[in-house]
Amino acid sequence: MASLVRKLEQFVRLSPVDHVILNRASTERVRHFGPRVDIVREGEKPKDVHLILSGWACRYKQLEDGRRQVVAFFLPGDICDVNVFILREMDHSIGTITQVAVADLSREFFDQVAAGHPRIVTAFWWETLVNAAIQREWTMNLGQRTALERMAHLLCEIWLRLRLSGLTKGDSCDFPLTQGDLADATGLSKVHVNRTLQELRAAGLIVLKGKTLAVPNLDRLMEAGLFNPNYLHMDHEGRQLDAASITDTAVG
Repeated sequence: MASLVRKLEQFVRLSPVDHVILNRASTERVRHFGPRVDIVREGEKPKDVHLILSGWACRYKQLEDGRRQVVAFFLPGDICDVNVFILREMDHSIGTITQVAVADLSREFFDQVAAGHPRIVTAFWWETLVNAAIQREWTMNLGQRTALERMAHLLCEIWLRLRLSGLTKGDSCDFPLTQGDLADATGLSKVHVNRTLQELRAAGLIVLKGKTLAVPNLDRLMEAGLFNPNYLHMDHEGRQLDAASITDTAVG
């Protein structure tokens, strides 16, 4: 829950009662998944909204012959498809990359939030808009950026999103993605991904050791990826809605 609250508070400062509501929702219905399994598959009827408590996951589409396109990475604190339960069936799949803990958020939870917690509602809309902005950047990546620019841009985005949720240590972060994952996300072959990562290493822009990524100079990596962080909307844009004091509506 801490990652979710920290991320949402990049937009608006939540009240103690808002924290209680989110904490309750993130602890009542928790499921655990192993790596490389599906949380929900395309064609299934969505019942709940999934909050990633720990671990990494992805949204993907897959063709009948097995070719896969990763269209989003989910990190701790991310909500997968707010209000997806209004759809008849899933039009994509969500799969784990690492071991993952997920909180299932019910329609009743969102009804409760909508009825009495406007800051949470607005913060959820902010996250939805940020996710749409990320999708636009990924489209730009696939259509216009070179291989090196694509990879640098994706690494900048992941690093900043992790920092947003308090999940970086100095210039380093966990990085469990394989070259296959990166290929599926960037539209490159595994061979091209390997070559591109070697270029970034040789230029001193990244250090990849095991499952850890280090970014010695974020500004240089951003320059290499033509990266403008404005689409992540990290500068407290909802400050006019901030909780003003510790007093708030009591939780029932």
